Amino acid sequence: MSQTTQKIDKTKVEKLDKLSGALLRKMIINSAKLIDINKDHVDALNVFPVPDGDTGTNMSLTMMSCAKEVAACPSNGVEEICGAMSKGALRGARGNSGVILSQIIKGIANGLASAKEINIKAFAKSLANGSDIAYKAVTNPKEGTMLTIIKALADSAKIHAKKSIEFPEFLDKIIIDGEEMLKKTPDMLPVLKKAGVIDAGGRGVLILFRGFYNILLGIEDVNLSFDDTVSAEFSEKFSEGAHFDFSDLADIEFAYCTEFQIVNIKKKTTEANIDRLRDHLETIGDSVLVIGDLQFVKVHVHTNEPGIALTYALELGEVDKIKIDNMLEQNRELVGKKQENLKPFGMVAICAGQGLADIFKDLTVDFVVEGGQTMNPSAEDIAKACDKVKAKDIFVFPNNKNIILAAQQAKALSKRNLHIIESKDVPQGLSAVLAFDGDKSAEENLEAMTDALGSVKAGAVTYAVRETSIDNLDLKKGDIIGLCQSSIVSKGDKVDFVTKELIDKMMNEDVSMVTLYFGNDVKEEEAQLVAEEIAKKYTDCEVDIHFGGQPLYYYIVSLE
Repeated sequence: MSQTTQKIDKTKVEKLDKLSGALLRKMIINSAKLIDINKDHVDALNVFPVPDGDTGTNMSLTMMSCAKEVAACPSNGVEEICGAMSKGALRGARGNSGVILSQIIKGIANGLASAKEINIKAFAKSLANGSDIAYKAVTNPKEGTMLTIIKALADSAKIHAKKSIEFPEFLDKIIIDGEEMLKKTPDMLPVLKKAGVIDAGGRGVLILFRGFYNILLGIEDVNLSFDDTVSAEFSEKFSEGAHFDFSDLADIEFAYCTEFQIVNIKKKTTEANIDRLRDHLETIGDSVLVIGDLQFVKVHVHTNEPGIALTYALELGEVDKIKIDNMLEQNRELVGKKQENLKPFGMVAICAGQGLADIFKDLTVDFVVEGGQTMNPSAEDIAKACDKVKAKDIFVFPNNKNIILAAQQAKALSKRNLHIIESKDVPQGLSAVLAFDGDKSAEENLEAMTDALGSVKAGAVTYAVRETSIDNLDLKKGDIIGLCQSSIVSKGDKVDFVTKELIDKMMNEDVSMVTLYFGNDVKEEEAQLVAEEIAKKYTDCEVDIHFGGQPLYYYIVSLE
């Protein structure tokens, strides 16, 4: 694991017994940077030797979203920073690892936000909260995963919080304990032991805590390259007039968006007075921005008491260009417009490949989100797609087991009523879509679609990305492999041979239909020849081919 090397400020190390909001901000941003630097290493630890091992990438994207939200937070208040942590991680959560990580962050943030001050005992309690919430987010939690590591960190923190130590030593000790637990993960999950690796998600969690630790040592190389920095973002907003997406608001705590300028500033006013104005505004509202100098100050605040905000400002100078918007009314209007002309049902599917997307659309799916084995969309991506569909109830088809948790998480972010059909692959998704009946209720459709998932058996043909031994097979990098139910059931050096062998092993007397969806790297003529040979062998089965256009996977196979 790569480390940033800088001279350590020992004065900070020796006297650090509690964390401020500003320091917490730096810790989050630095941890996001460190996981991004090391995401390839984490990806390489994935056990299954297919080209979609992206635990590190998903954790990195989740933390980048968290860090971006934290960097944009206009306040150094612990509660505000914690709120940004939770919101950013949730919106950016991708894949199982990202969704679980977002729940860890949420639990930690909630724990810290409720503490009077972030001392070691409060931090230890927040880790326990993060562990508890993450475990609850997973239906059948397994030990030997990132859940085990966050629990180990929480258990270690509880023990060391009873000792008289400073924060850096405290974090160092729990990281050491976490590393010891990580070494044990192969003994908890046989598949890890067989592959000779430790858990990828667990390594990712410890990288994040190493990012926290580095900042406490005075290593402050924490600058990230975002598309829009905090200063640039808010400068642009104020130059054009602040804009907010009120349709994204749920319960609005502060009703009035208040903006004004302070001009002709009094001679007795100092920079400290401007700082105190900001502090005053934070006691009566949120989204506080006080920008300027002794010549001119621009103010923005969400508050229920705009008159008090203006009174504070009059102590510094004259108030000009006052603008007060009632966000409650604006939100009601926008929500009302969104709810107009909504049809009863809509459908959103997730898949990779233009051909597969076209097939879903031909089956009246309203919106197709790009994603799958090679790229997991975030919870926010799925929620935004659903919000574009003008329907009251929306059925979502993840079509990948690693996207199901993100789809479930999207329910909390979307303005629509989402029903997640837990399709683990494209054939299951297509089968479920075909079970839709617009004349039935949402509950009836949900039951019918869920039942349809079991009517199809899916397989896939791809290639091994590294040398390994798994499922009683010795694989070399580049071997063609056939997958069925998360197991490798065939291998070889020719795509057509492995495809036919895969179908042979999947076949049973109940199958009457075989469908091949061929990917970008397969020509239609090649797929047709494979289909003809299968049809000759299984004369009672109808065999069909469709262009899927999916990357990395030569064929997706469906048996019904």
